[in-house]
Amino acid sequence: MTSYPRVAILIVNWNGKGVTLDCLQSLRALKYPSFFVIVVDNASTDGSVESIRKDFPDVTLLPQPENRRFAGGNNSGIQQALAEGAELLLLLNNDTVVESDFLTYMVERLQLNSSTGMVSPKVLYHDDPDRIWFAGSRVSLWTGTMRHIGIRELDRGQYDTPCTIDYATGCCLLTSREVVAAIGMLDESFFIYGEDADWSMRARRAGYSIQYEPRARVWHRLSVSAGGHLSWYKLRNKFLGNLRFFVRYAAWYHWFVFPWLNLLVNSYAALRYLLTVRLRSWN
Repeated sequence: MTSYPRVAILIVNWNGKGVTLDCLQSLRALKYPSFFVIVVDNASTDGSVESIRKDFPDVTLLPQPENRRFAGGNNSGIQQALAEGAELLLLLNNDTVVESDFLTYMVERLQLNSSTGMVSPKVLYHDDPDRIWFAGSRVSLWTGTMRHIGIRELDRGQYDTPCTIDYATGCCLLTSREVVAAIGMLDESFFIYGEDADWSMRARRAGYSIQYEPRARVWHRLSVSAGGHLSWYKLRNKFLGNLRFFVRYAAWYHWFVFPWLNLLVNSYAALRYLLTVRLRSWN
């Protein structure tokens, strides 16, 4: 890498003191030489603000008067980062831990081509660290589905080739101030899910590509803020977020097909997931 643009790492916290402190601790080992961290606290009541101030005094802390959720919290962080002169912006979930060189690889991928607008890494399960959660993504306006490539597969190197993908995951997403200037910030009308896919689609329609960088690795505790992978809160809001996305981007002719295929595909995925969990519990 010939240059090290200044990166703002943006973390949104809402009553996640323990996982946020773990995330910040992992960032202390970063090898990338030019970054700073902003934590946006969405009106936590668990002592997060006090603990972060005590244990990580070098972190910029932005307490919010209310829970602005993912999009609103990150937008506050983006505004602060741009005001502080950040060239690149990394959105990072608070329930992650990172490998020390992940940011170096992501910046390299973003710099490789001027048409690259966003980059996401390989994301693995924190509690099953060799199992993939995200190795790229696909969106189908015909089936009304968004899916992670490789999800729940053991990582055997089968997704170790960088490639163009359909959307970057908000779990870990690198972009630039130029892209934000071109497409705007996250859409806060998405309550909790779908914001990343919408942001990526806007980038793609503005002429940017979305890239997957497998050398960069992050481990994700799944859906901590949403109450778990199959919580009613998560399932309901993910459905609403996805519906908002497809209402916005599906063409009229997709509507003859995707509501029915969406029901079929998601029913199959839910059944497959439940059977996989059950089989693992028997082994």
